[in-house]
Amino acid sequence: MHTSIYANRSTSFSPSAGNDTQNTFGRVSTGMISEVVYREDQPLMTQLLLLPLLQQLGQQSRWQLWLTPKQKLSREWVQSAGLPLAKVMQISQIAPCHTVDSMIRALRTGNYSVVIGWLSEELTEDEHFRLVEAAEEGNAIGLIMRPVNPDSLGRGHLSGLKIHSNLYH
Repeated sequence: MHTSIYANRSTSFSPSAGNDTQNTFGRVSTGMISEVVYREDQPLMTQLLLLPLLQQLGQQSRWQLWLTPKQKLSREWVQSAGLPLAKVMQISQIAPCHTVDSMIRALRTGNYSVVIGWLSEELTEDEHFRLVEAAEEGNAIGLIMRPVNPDSLGRGHLSGLKIHSNLYH
C-alpha cells in the first residue's frame, strides 16, 4: 500500500498584550491520495483495511464516489458493510484512461469525502501531483485501488506503506 498525505497550514500572527506575538492558526486544509495495491484473490484483506475508514467518512455530510471499471456495487453489500447507502454514488464502466481526470474533477469540488478509483497501472508523478492538489483543494481523500495478479508479485512494485508529510520535515 502506498500512501501520501499532505497538510497545509496557513499561519498568521496577531499582536497581544506585552508586545509578544501570538501564533494563531487559520483553517487547516488537508488532502490525501492513497494508493492501495492489493491481491485480487484476497478481497477480505482489502475490506478489513478500508471499511473502517469508509464507515467513518460515511458519517460526514458529503458523498462517497466510487469510479468502478466493471462491476456495479451491490446495494446489499453497501448496507451490510455499514456504509450509508444514501451517500454512496457510483459511476461504473468508466474507462481507465478517464479515471484520473474524473477523480481530479470530483476531488476538487469538495462534494465528496472520498473518491475511489481503480487503475491497472502506477500513477505518473504528474498524475499524482494533480490528484494531491485536487484533494487538498476539496479537502478530500482519493483512494487509488490497484489490483495485482498473485503471479506477478515476484517482480515489480512491492507492497508497503509510504507516508509523505510536510508536518515532519
